[in-house]
Amino acid sequence: MSQLVAGVNVSRETMSDLEAFAALTAKWTAKINLIARGTVDSIWERHIVDSVQLYQFAPKSFEKWVDIGSGGGFPGIVMAILAKEKNPQAQFVLIESDQRKATFLRTAARELNLPVQVIAERIETAPVQNADVVSARALTALSGLLSLTKRHLKQEGLALFHKGRQSAQEVADAQKSWSFDLEENASITDPDARILAIRRINTLGS
Repeated sequence: MSQLVAGVNVSRETMSDLEAFAALTAKWTAKINLIARGTVDSIWERHIVDSVQLYQFAPKSFEKWVDIGSGGGFPGIVMAILAKEKNPQAQFVLIESDQRKATFLRTAARELNLPVQVIAERIETAPVQNADVVSARALTALSGLLSLTKRHLKQEGLALFHKGRQSAQEVADAQKSWSFDLEENASITDPDARILAIRRINTLGS
């Protein structure tokens, strides 16, 4: 028995894992600032569903997914939960420099039995990952994001970013320094937000 969440078919087991992760996030947020405390009551729509929608833009097959600036695990842990059912050979690396958040991510990965490695370092200095997919949510402006992503993404890899209402301006600013192939997708949780799918990231002139 499966059901549709944010355009993605999920099994009963996957649904159970998503619900368990939401509960774990709410519990830890009482102690450390994983998500804005004002969003705890709407965690399913604001964070789980918002993250799940990213998976429909992922490649059908991938071996390594890196989530940068993972924070409370959105979308990194959510992607790993979905992939456990849909792409079980995939490995996930979550890069998060905040030690307390890194501890939470390791706890979530262990409790949910996810193939997740957590690197508690700055994105700029973490070991190069050579990933098939790099994701980020609410991290930094696109121009800076491309610089961080290029370090860890295969040349033929895919970057997936959640972006808000400033998306168009961020793209225009980034295009002053970077060349990239861009596909924009509407967010199902916010009419002003976009999911950016980006390939072939290069500095202009390179």
